[in-house]
Amino acid sequence: MNGVQELKNNGENSVQHEKLMVIGAGPAGLAAALYAARAELQPLILSGLQLGGQASLTHTIENYPGFPEGVGGAELGELFQKQAERFGARLEFDSVDKVDLSQRPFIVNTYGKQYSADSLIISTGANPNLLNIPGEKELTGKGVSYCATCDGWFFKGKDVVVVGGGDSALEEGLFLTRFANTVTIIHRRDELRAGAILQRRAQENPKIKFVLNTVVTAVVGEKAVQALKLHNVKTGEDSQMATDGLFIFIGHTPNTQLFKGQLTMDDKGFIVVDTLMHTNVPGVFAAGEAADPHYRQVITSAGMGAAAAIQATHYLEEN
Repeated sequence: MNGVQELKNNGENSVQHEKLMVIGAGPAGLAAALYAARAELQPLILSGLQLGGQASLTHTIENYPGFPEGVGGAELGELFQKQAERFGARLEFDSVDKVDLSQRPFIVNTYGKQYSADSLIISTGANPNLLNIPGEKELTGKGVSYCATCDGWFFKGKDVVVVGGGDSALEEGLFLTRFANTVTIIHRRDELRAGAILQRRAQENPKIKFVLNTVVTAVVGEKAVQALKLHNVKTGEDSQMATDGLFIFIGHTPNTQLFKGQLTMDDKGFIVVDTLMHTNVPGVFAAGEAADPHYRQVITSAGMGAAAAIQATHYLEEN
């Protein structure tokens, strides 16, 4: 049987049938598609709105093996895509609206089409967390950003603030020093959580300053960011800091809302998988940041995607 066949739905609308569908086109989804394509499953990838996932927003990825000088996140995503397509994977720029995992084949609805699938690999990734403070939503795109790679150029010669203390915050803060006059990193604790190498780089960069034990309580500005209201969690002191931009890197929330009530998740919404990437529904596998609350690295996401595809191949052979 071909990877694709047309089935009729109530004699009117057609339902496109697939052996294997991959939902999401970040490192996990594209690696899964590559392995599935090499198994001649002709997988269909539904990319959503962002090819390459969150990794595509990273200016330079320095810790992915095989690229000793680093590689751009968007470039790496394009390479993943080309390699998967070379072996027969197909990619559609479409977003999933609804899934039904209670029947087989599984039903996947996008905004313009309906599919059925014998097996699914979920690699929907995660979105950045918000501070949820006054002014944040109103000034997003007007000085508030969640992507230094996307918006750093607009802050040439200006002063910006980065909120967060992990690897992403310091990586993006270092990137912003290419453009900004100063970068102030604000973290709510008295110690950063980033790796030692990143901490050293940031501390040695003359453009970077640190404000610890502090949270941002409001963004001030009418048409653009002008200042931030701050609160020191140790002294209780409130203050205000002038700035031209606010970049927020305080973690991510998995994009798994579509599967609530159908797949087992942890208390933060990450899909629970076993060591073989199985979910609680036979034939449905999950990989990458949608199922990874711990590592959240390009290499681990890609590895999970490869494992999910291998297991999906076994499942389809047995069923």
